[in-house]
This record gives sequence, structure tokens and C-alpha cells, in this order.
Amino acid sequence: MGTLHGGILCDLADAAMGYAYASTLGDDETFTTVELKINFLRPVWRGRVYATAKLVSGGRTIGLLECDMADASGKLVARASSTCMTLRGQQAEGR
Repeated sequence: MGTLHGGILCDLADAAMGYAYASTLGDDETFTTVELKINFLRPVWRGRVYATAKLVSGGRTIGLLECDMADASGKLVARASSTCMTLRGQQAEGR
């Protein structure tokens, strides 16, 4: 259809929010995504897309994150949110 597939934007947002959440964890902790939502606001025909993620609220086990994706001119093309869960001990082994 000539536009960037929404799954690519979702993957970009998931990666950006994952890095944002991972930056808050200790050396013996890891995490998993338990919920992911995205709103597509305008099509991306060509060019670069920039993702900016931030931790909105972080507790001992659950964190809420948001990610804005903009095109090269700074126009918002999508917004995503995610809930992540921190894993420790046996839950974190092998991840």
C-alpha cells in the first residue's frame, strides 16, 4: 500500500520502551512485556522515524512506559504504551 507497515512501528516502540525499562533494572533483574498498545496517527510514506520512550511510573514489579514516534519533520506518527514486569531470581534465569 506504499506505507510503512504498522508492525514495524510497533516493534520500534517495543524496543525503545524495553531499553528505557531495562535501564532502570539491577544487574540480577530482567523483564518481560505484559501488555502493549499502539495508536497509529498518520501514515509514514518514506524517511526516518524517531522513537522516544520514557518510564511513566515504576514500582518494584510493574512499570508503565510510553513511546512517541515522529517522522523527520517532527510530526507525531504513532504513540504506544507498555506495561512491563520485572523478573528476579528463578524467574530471571536464562533470560
